Amino acid sequence: MAAVVGGLMEIAYGVDDFLGAQADGDDAPQQIDRLCFVVAERFPSQAYIHMRIPRLYLPVPLTVGATVTLDDNAFNHAVRVLRLKPGAALVLFNGAGGAFAATLTAVNKREAQAHVTEALPGAVESSLRVLLAQGVSRGDKMDYTLQKAVELGVAVIQPLFTERGGVDLSGDRLARKIQHWRGIIIGACEQCGRNRLPELREPLPLPTWLNQPLEPGWRLLLDPLAERGLRGLERPAGTVTLLIGSEGGLSPAEIAQAHQAGLTGIRLGPRILRTETAGVAALAGVQALWGDWD
Repeated sequence: MAAVVGGLMEIAYGVDDFLGAQADGDDAPQQIDRLCFVVAERFPSQAYIHMRIPRLYLPVPLTVGATVTLDDNAFNHAVRVLRLKPGAALVLFNGAGGAFAATLTAVNKREAQAHVTEALPGAVESSLRVLLAQGVSRGDKMDYTLQKAVELGVAVIQPLFTERGGVDLSGDRLARKIQHWRGIIIGACEQCGRNRLPELREPLPLPTWLNQPLEPGWRLLLDPLAERGLRGLERPAGTVTLLIGSEGGLSPAEIAQAHQAGLTGIRLGPRILRTETAGVAALAGVQALWGDWD
C-alpha cells in the first residue's frame, strides 16, 4: 500500500511539472515522457498502460553486440529528463537508415552506455523523393515548417533567402541557426520514427539556387495566382521540388526568375496560405497523390 501511495504521489508531482512546463513555455513533451516512465516504473503489471520505448539519435556506427557511449544530447534526454536506469530499453539510430534495439547498461553522473542487441526491421521512408526549397522565415515559423516537413517524409531541405524574408543571417549567427535547425530535424526523426535524417543543405539566396541545375522531376512553385493545382499533374518520374516563399511571398521578379528556371506554378486551393502552412500542405498533398499515404 505504501508503494502505491508513493507511486501516486510521484505521478501527481509529474502532472504538476507538466502543467508548470506548459505555463512557463518549457519543453512540455519531455515532461510527458518523464510522467509516462514514472507510471510504467511504478505499475509495470498494468497491461493497459502503453509505453513507447525512447528513440535516441546517436551519430556513431551501430552494430549488434557493440557497446556504445551516449553523446551529450542522448545522455541528457535519457538520464536527466527520463531518469532511465540500467536495464532500460532503448531504440538507437544514427541517421543512416537503420534502427537498433539496445539496453542501457551503465549510468553515472556524466556518461551512460548502452548495449546494442538487435537490428530492427521496418522502413518508414517515403518512396517519393521531395525537396523542399523553403524561404527562411522569422521567429519559430521555420522551426515549425522543418519539424512538420520531416514528419511528412521530406528528403531534402533547402533554406532560401528571399527578398521579403526580412532575415539577416551570416557568419556565427548563421552557423548557430543551422545547428539549431539540425536539432529540430533530429528531434522530429526521434518522434516520428524515421531512421534516416533528411539532408539539410546550406542556405542560399534564391537567385543563386535558381541558377544551379535542378533535380529532374516536377519543379513546382507555390503561387496563389497559378491556374492549376496538384491534381492536374501526372505522377512524377523523379524528384518533386517545392519552392515556398517566405513571409510576404515571393516578389514578382522572383516568380519570374523561378519560371525562367523551369519551375511550374501551382496553387493549393482558393485561399492564401501562410509560409509555415504552405510547405506542410504541399507535402501532405504530394504524399497523398504520389507518395506513401495509401
